[in-house]
Amino acid sequence: MDMAAIDQIRLNFNPQGLLIINMAIGLMMFGVALDLKVADFKRVLVDPKAPGIGLLAQFMLLPAFTFLLTLAIRPHPSMALGMMLVAACPGGNLSNIITYLARGNCAVSISMTAVSSAMAILMTPFNLALWGRLNPDTAVILREVRLSPTDVFVTIFVILGIPLAAGLMTTRTFPRLADRVRRPFKIFSLSFFILIVCGALAANWHYFLHYVGLVIFAVFVHNLLALNIGYWSARAIRLDARDCRAVSIEVGIQNSALGLVLVFNFFDGLGGMAILVAWWGIWHIIAGLTAAWLFSRQRLPGDEEPLTARHNL
Repeated sequence: MDMAAIDQIRLNFNPQGLLIINMAIGLMMFGVALDLKVADFKRVLVDPKAPGIGLLAQFMLLPAFTFLLTLAIRPHPSMALGMMLVAACPGGNLSNIITYLARGNCAVSISMTAVSSAMAILMTPFNLALWGRLNPDTAVILREVRLSPTDVFVTIFVILGIPLAAGLMTTRTFPRLADRVRRPFKIFSLSFFILIVCGALAANWHYFLHYVGLVIFAVFVHNLLALNIGYWSARAIRLDARDCRAVSIEVGIQNSALGLVLVFNFFDGLGGMAILVAWWGIWHIIAGLTAAWLFSRQRLPGDEEPLTARHNL
């Protein structure tokens, strides 16, 4: 099997197409920010234990363990860089609802989403450059594209930082307007996320089918690693069960739409990266909902009876 063929197809966009995609993901972030409040950021300072360990797992442990995973399973270099890119992204905008379904601590999840989205402006380019250059195989790609962390920083600031600030300001200054547009933006965010992921997969469909086993295996192991890093990090400092669930899901649900935008902007839609990040976008929803279902079947302290008994009533 000629693995180099996976990079023969590239998702090329003209400047107008890239501008539309960047604007669309900026609108997605604005919609996410409409659900956030300044108090969500303050909560991290007032009660930092759960979101703090979650953010440590998100931006330090997951990228480091992803680097080790790429050395262990040795995927194609572009796929390995795609894994590092996903690990460098902040939590995804579906993590809050999945945490709710898992009967996790939604306040912790929302706080982590808020802070990780802001931290990603610095941490995403930093982690991608650091770990990507430490792996000899992926370092070659970074040298070829001459990736500048400063350029990545500016891009993420424009499509994450500015919409985040605008959404928070809208909620604070025009609460009634925010209430009216919150639901349409949620629908738009989900629809656009599905569209951008399916578009990336469709453009690479022939190669996806040819390498489906390798892609599915890499994403499955990587996502399972992310969910477990979050959960066991929280358990290690003896957080309660609801906090552990929130941290696990927040680390396991990554903003793969942002990852795809960065692939388009800086790597010319490199096939291996695009396929892996796009499949991550689909798989982490499946894995997140599965984790939520498994968590929801487990009793929490204070439950009077098993969930199965209540469901049978």
